[in-house]
Amino acid sequence: MFRFFVTKSWFPWSIGGSLFILISTWYQVQLDVKINEWFGEFYDTLQKALTTPNSVTELEFIAYLFTFAKIAGLWIVIAVITGFFTSHWTFRWRTSMADYYHNNWSKARLIEGASQRVQEDTLKFARIMEGLGVGLLESLMTLFAFTPILWVLSKQIDKLPWIGQVDHALVWVAILSALGGTALLVVAGIKLPGIEYDIQKEEAAYRKELVLGEDDPIRTAPPTIGQLYSRVRRIHYKMYFHYLYFNVVKWSYLQGMVIVPYLALAPTIVTGAITLGFVQQITRAFGKVETSLQYFVRSWPVIVELISVYRRLREFEAKLRSQESISEKV
Repeated sequence: MFRFFVTKSWFPWSIGGSLFILISTWYQVQLDVKINEWFGEFYDTLQKALTTPNSVTELEFIAYLFTFAKIAGLWIVIAVITGFFTSHWTFRWRTSMADYYHNNWSKARLIEGASQRVQEDTLKFARIMEGLGVGLLESLMTLFAFTPILWVLSKQIDKLPWIGQVDHALVWVAILSALGGTALLVVAGIKLPGIEYDIQKEEAAYRKELVLGEDDPIRTAPPTIGQLYSRVRRIHYKMYFHYLYFNVVKWSYLQGMVIVPYLALAPTIVTGAITLGFVQQITRAFGKVETSLQYFVRSWPVIVELISVYRRLREFEAKLRSQESISEKV
């Protein structure tokens, strides 16, 4: 699966492409930092304009909007280019996998489910890695960029409700709440990867019987096909049940986290110690840090699918290596 990064012929794409995605993602995050600074300045100006009439001219106010448009426009261009390039990059990764399977097809075809592994699972693997990989990279860079910002802004927030004095309070709230939520969701979804893997096995057995039934009607006659579909139905219902309580935990946590920064800021807000612009800037920085730390929480269902695909491809390649060893001995 990872020959893409160790095969010399793929180096221009694997290494060069990775560097391009790294740099473009870093630049996007820096633009996000600029936008966060803009929010602070803009809302302070807005507060000034609303509390002191004619203290801000129309041209000054519109200038702030044009500043945002320039930064956001550049962010959009970089995001589109990065997304376009990443799609090509992950398809090259899939191609490197497919090339290996094609070159060894005489042995691979002897393995049950080979066609599905080569066509469907390589496609799923590439698409999932495209989303998860870039998402993880962006989350890490956002975390590294916004944590120092939140740390500096949190100097003015040194008191939490029911707790009292805490230096740089919002940084610790973001870290502890995100890590606690991640641990909670991992426990709630611990069974999902195994169930997803079982679903794919049952679906594969059902699909195989249907394919064989195209040439032999007896294969798809009851009760054989009915029994296979019954197993498919049973494992899907099992997955729905486990996702039921997983989603209760997930969405309760995510919705609850919406009010957390405002709750943490409550003692400072009610004393009037900070401005509206500062509230916007620090809550946005808090959201960036928290969302980055919540990467696994938000991506868990996709990670579950990736684990399942990875296990199937790993087993397939292990069997392929066994076939190669047998061929060499013969």
